[in-house]
Amino acid sequence: MTNMPVTLFVVDDDDVDVMFIERCVRKHQLVNPVVRAKDGLEALELLRAGEITRPFIVLLDLNMPRMGGLEFLAEIRADEELSDMVVIVLSSSSDIRDVNSCYKKQIAGYFVKHDCGNGYSDLIGLLNRYWQISRFPTK
Repeated sequence: MTNMPVTLFVVDDDDVDVMFIERCVRKHQLVNPVVRAKDGLEALELLRAGEITRPFIVLLDLNMPRMGGLEFLAEIRADEELSDMVVIVLSSSSDIRDVNSCYKKQIAGYFVKHDCGNGYSDLIGLLNRYWQISRFPTK
């Protein structure tokens, strides 16, 4: 378990989806910081600059401009400093090839956006419990 609040690092280009996630964080009265990047390149820049402090969970979309989620996963898994990140995919894709590709890159979970009922409230509730009882890698 961690004593520090776990940052939710949302990597998603969809403003509406991010708004719903932030609203659910507030609805659950969570004090966890929410930080956003609009694509994989921006996320890598923030991570490599040390802007995202550990512990954190990445909530990753797959279909984004400049650098999508699969490319982002390949980059972080090849980077010694970033390879241990906890990543959960939240995508509109239910394509089994995307699911399999992501799990091969050691994600912690894969959720399809339209399957997340209650405007992501169930997912945020699950994440809240997850980071309360999980141990996270430290550097």
